[in-house]
Amino acid sequence: MAQKQEEDDKVRLDKWLWAARFYKTRALAKAAIESGKVHCRGERCKPGKEPRVGDELQIRVGLEERTVEVKALSVVRRGAPEAQTLYAETEQSIAKRENAAALRKAGAMGITTDGKPTKKQRRQLHQLHDVSDL
Repeated sequence: MAQKQEEDDKVRLDKWLWAARFYKTRALAKAAIESGKVHCRGERCKPGKEPRVGDELQIRVGLEERTVEVKALSVVRRGAPEAQTLYAETEQSIAKRENAAALRKAGAMGITTDGKPTKKQRRQLHQLHDVSDL
């Protein structure tokens, strides 16, 4: 049992992100870390970095960016309810995500396309995309 506890104390960041269900595969988690979409304690990191309980991670998945605090470590991928116990998202991060989602929804409501977008619609889509990056 001591061996298992020791293994859980040392877990790679890419494996933890996979176990916490931020990414579907370890390969996707590794690629995200290497491309700078994951920051640990405000700095870029490597896939082999060992997160510790209490570390703050900034994780970008698609259009959403989350700031989470590591609550527990795990090398095993389990169900979503158990995976959510591995981290806690900050209040500021939740508010920022909800605000960005509302902006995307409000902006997308005014843009309707039937098939290929027109030049005007394409400009509106690009403008919407630029606003969501803020």
